[in-house]
Amino acid sequence: MTTLTCINCPLGCQITVTTDAQGGQHFEGNGCKRGIAYAQAELTHPTRTITSTVRLRDAAIAQLPVKTDAPIPKDKIRDCMGSLKPVEVCAPVQAGEIIVKDVCGTGVNIVATRSVPRL
Repeated sequence: MTTLTCINCPLGCQITVTTDAQGGQHFEGNGCKRGIAYAQAELTHPTRTITSTVRLRDAAIAQLPVKTDAPIPKDKIRDCMGSLKPVEVCAPVQAGEIIVKDVCGTGVNIVATRSVPRL
């Protein structure tokens, strides 16, 4: 038996997953079908969307907010964050602009979440 807190919506349902003798999974506590999909994915291949910042030059702010454009495997989070430490971007930057392509070989890009003009 495993209990998970669903993160698909603000409800935060407590989903209990039990496995029967034949290997079938049973779900309880989910408020919607998305909760079941979340629990199945979390048990087999957990992923997360990452948000962070990178250094920014020639702008009124020193840090550019960025995020992954899709979830990455949970076991790649540390590598992803480490790969952002040396990244430095020069303004201007447009929201949605790719800052790091295919981060850590995941096929996922790091994109800017804010437009910043050049000083």
